[in-house]
Amino acid sequence: MYNRIILIGNLTKDPELRYTPQGTPVASFRIAVNSRYKQAEESREETLFIDVVTFGKQAETCSQYLNKGKSVLVEGRLQERKWESDGQQRSKVEVVAQTVRFLTRKTGSEGSGASEGSSAPPEETTDAEPF
Repeated sequence: MYNRIILIGNLTKDPELRYTPQGTPVASFRIAVNSRYKQAEESREETLFIDVVTFGKQAETCSQYLNKGKSVLVEGRLQERKWESDGQQRSKVEVVAQTVRFLTRKTGSEGSGASEGSSAPPEETTDAEPF
């Protein structure tokens, strides 16, 4: 069995950072992924909205440097979560990120470099799951 996915997309809102009862950071965010295809000589575009979850140091880094509209490359695995709500069985498929690469860069026209108190985001963050 092989469960691996690589996606490039833009964040639809700022990441949400929370902590498990054991204190492990968990960040979740959603990316919009576009794909183009032809159907009967007509070009079509489809947008998928994919939920992504990260853990540990990677979660904190994503929460600190990512925000709505930023482009990212996410590499990880698919996971299905199941729960019950109001007597109904619910489920959700999400990506558990093993690598998040920040694709949006600041340009030189935005200033002479990093401003005081801020630093450039890392190019890539990788973190093993805490469990």
